[in-house]
Amino acid sequence: MAQNLYFNPYPVNQITSEQLLIEDLVIEALKIYSMDVYYMPRTSEDQVDYLYGEDPVKQYTSATQIEMYLEDFTGMEGEGDFISKFGLEIKDEVTLLVSRQRFSFSVGQHRPFEGDLIYIPLFQNFFEITFVEHENNQAMFYTLGRGRGGNVYVYALKMKQWVFSNETVNTGNAEIDGQIFDSYARTQLTLTAGGSGAFAVNEIVYQGASLATATAKATVHNYVTGSKVNVIRVIGSFVNNTALKGNTSGANWIVNTTSDTFNMNNAFEDVIDNYRIETEGAAILDFTEHNPFGEPS
Repeated sequence: MAQNLYFNPYPVNQITSEQLLIEDLVIEALKIYSMDVYYMPRTSEDQVDYLYGEDPVKQYTSATQIEMYLEDFTGMEGEGDFISKFGLEIKDEVTLLVSRQRFSFSVGQHRPFEGDLIYIPLFQNFFEITFVEHENNQAMFYTLGRGRGGNVYVYALKMKQWVFSNETVNTGNAEIDGQIFDSYARTQLTLTAGGSGAFAVNEIVYQGASLATATAKATVHNYVTGSKVNVIRVIGSFVNNTALKGNTSGANWIVNTTSDTFNMNNAFEDVIDNYRIETEGAAILDFTEHNPFGEPS
């Protein structure tokens, strides 16, 4: 078919002023009707568990505010809340639309990635991106599309409610970090009398000559004067009869005992079954045998 010399709505390798106008209108509409959320990119230490296909050391250390449009405005999608043999399961899902141009400008990366988090202040909850849809039917503008390979102006983020698994969330945003602070599994360090200073909530404590060379470090969750300190986000192993130092408070106490089973419950889920299963399993399997899983050899 001969090319129309006067009207060509599909120019090759060219972005027209009409296309830019449509994109600007889309961005303006999103700013008017959207809500502000926080985009939290996932970082890690490049440790991948290939058996389960996941990164066991997930970290979320930054949060960027950006406007996104809630597509499912009538309510949550997904299977909802139900009771299964594993207990109460919450499988809420939502879809958010975000401008490609605004996302690239605000976040500084070319697209959202699966596994990143979105914190929605309206819900006071976290959602994990499961799929990034670049051809959302309700947001298509093929007539004034952005050329080949870029026919839409928005990304549709398919998300499910995030299940907290002790990942590091330390973005510097008080609201976001506060939502997670009480959800970490805690380790209790009882102290020997005669120390000095008082540990501060949210400060780093460590064992070793300095924080840079520490053999163990963690963040203070709460401190009982002269008696014990409960810590979260533990790195390394705390040793009894060794000094525990506060990085900002300068407190210095000797650790008497260490326990990570004193409080197995947290705000997200009951994980005390882990300890119960381990205890009952130890009573069933006799590890003094040469082969506790098979016939005696």
